[in-house]
Amino acid sequence: MTALTLLITAAALLVLQGITFLVALRVGKHSVVDTAWGIGIALAALTAFGVSLGHGDPARRALLLAASVLWGLRLAAYVGWRNHGKPEDPRYADMLRGRTHLYALRTVYLLQAAILWLATVPVQLGMLERSPAGPLVVIGALLFAAGFAFESIGDWQLARFKASAAEGQIMDRGLWRYTRHPNYFGDFCMWWGLFAISFGSWRELPALAGPLLMTFILTRGTGARMTDRRMTASRPQYADYVARTSGFIPLPPRRAPKRSAAAATPGERA
Repeated sequence: MTALTLLITAAALLVLQGITFLVALRVGKHSVVDTAWGIGIALAALTAFGVSLGHGDPARRALLLAASVLWGLRLAAYVGWRNHGKPEDPRYADMLRGRTHLYALRTVYLLQAAILWLATVPVQLGMLERSPAGPLVVIGALLFAAGFAFESIGDWQLARFKASAAEGQIMDRGLWRYTRHPNYFGDFCMWWGLFAISFGSWRELPALAGPLLMTFILTRGTGARMTDRRMTASRPQYADYVARTSGFIPLPPRRAPKRSAAAATPGERA
């Protein structure tokens, strides 16, 4: 049953990415794959739940399904709303400039399917875990809830800021005062929360690869590090924000170094 669950979930994610690729060709932008990421989280949980009916602890299964679907659909709805009516994301424009559609399929869509499958392995295996839900499940649920709140509130605060801020301003309010990436920190908490909910025996230790991979991506891959590099290159005042604000884990803001009036940029606000 374990192999069947993993195999069918992989197939479902491949089908999702294939459909997303066709949609991208039709609308003329590959940023639709970002919306598919959230859908993939929900789809993986739904597929694993359906394939494994009659197996596993009911309480753990229900919690994994509810958490994954809630997170995935909220994230997909937000990203879809954020990107609606906008041109191609510069990340994909730069990455795929001069490349063929086959290259895009291989390096964006199939790669995302593979990452999604590995990241959701804890959820897939958790659907089959027979041991009763215990304290670790409660801890995981609380960690997931904290991460969900961080990501949701951070996205809401950023959307409000963008709707009213003047060009060049840096978001440093609300949760963004304590971490430069509340959305990525929320993701981090949710991936580890799902792992804690799913973990019921030492046989599931290989599933650690999922949250470890996502931790690397969020902190060192295409998450916080890449965003900081892009923002620093495009907005000089972002360096001041970096100097006083934690890069990932929420912490009280540091005192920014003083600069002379001559060195300051006229009208600058970080």
